[in-house]
Amino acid sequence: MQLKLELFVEAPERSLDFYRRALGFAVQGSASAEYTMLRNGDALIAVNSRSSLSSDHPLRMQSGERAGLGVEIVLSVNDIDDAYRIAKESGWPISDLVQQTWGLRDFRLIDPDGYYLRVTSYHTN
Repeated sequence: MQLKLELFVEAPERSLDFYRRALGFAVQGSASAEYTMLRNGDALIAVNSRSSLSSDHPLRMQSGERAGLGVEIVLSVNDIDDAYRIAKESGWPISDLVQQTWGLRDFRLIDPDGYYLRVTSYHTN
């Protein structure tokens, strides 16, 4: 089984820039304003335009609603220090890199549409 996330966003080009620069994803196939697949290792994220959703679609948000409320997207990486450096250099606001009591190190950030992400190490130190 493989997990693929599909995120519905307000401005796909802004989201594509974020996932590429801050998290090292690369476009798979061709990019479009309606749907673009991104990959980083085994992680797949599709960026979709919210405007493509029908008015009665269950994922259609009302004005002022926050995307992804109640969901944490967790990305596990081999080199947390490198991932943190890349995210930091992107200029995007991120948390500090923290050693957690359960043994993993991580940092957190929120994408342009409000989706909450935690980038964590695969292994304890």
